Amino acid sequence: MVRVLSYNVRSMRDDRRALARVIRACAPDVVCVQEAPRFFRWRKHASLLARESGLVWVTGGATACGPMILSSLRAHVEHTEDILLPRTPGLHQRGFATAVLRIGGARLSVISTHLSTNAHERYEQAGLLLDRVAAAADGAHTVVGGDFNDHPDGRSFRRIAAELQDCWAVRPWGAEYTSRPGDPFQRLDAVFAGKEVEVLGCGVPVGLPGVTDRDLRAATDHLPVLAALRVPAGT
Repeated sequence: MVRVLSYNVRSMRDDRRALARVIRACAPDVVCVQEAPRFFRWRKHASLLARESGLVWVTGGATACGPMILSSLRAHVEHTEDILLPRTPGLHQRGFATAVLRIGGARLSVISTHLSTNAHERYEQAGLLLDRVAAAADGAHTVVGGDFNDHPDGRSFRRIAAELQDCWAVRPWGAEYTSRPGDPFQRLDAVFAGKEVEVLGCGVPVGLPGVTDRDLRAATDHLPVLAALRVPAGT
């Protein structure tokens, strides 16, 4: 089994220790981070989050304009690449952090992403994401974690879900909505997986031992999404 966490950390501007406690309690093998620190001394902050969470930095951060990947020591890193996406003037630069990881006998092509708030640009980025999935390394199974800035009934979300499994929709576990308690109920964050991956459960890890409501509120303005996956052995 592989545990994949997707988490928008809001540039670690909130309670960093609460953030690290939430991540540790989820015991992830891979973390797809959005809004990682990307300005002054960003590498130091990324390394600090990884260390306090019991993980290692794999790729991304400023070099992907926010998306980042962390992993446990179970993962062997085969390849990494940070990709900048075409930018619409006046809007934020966006990117993908990507890595091919081997965990046990499984090979994962992991993408962390944070799509645009602009509907047209977001739809185009969803297409670029699927292009990247199609170009994944032979024998590697796809996992995508991100803040998609779109609801499940939105055009961009549906475009991705037509090609990949929306893990919450396949096997709901925990809570659904990823906005912080007290905010409007919405699910903008998700983990997607290739259709050959078995989804054992996916959702916001409320009630998980060590994950407290207080820490979830203090850590960032998003809630994390944790997916437990059974990934076929690769070559």
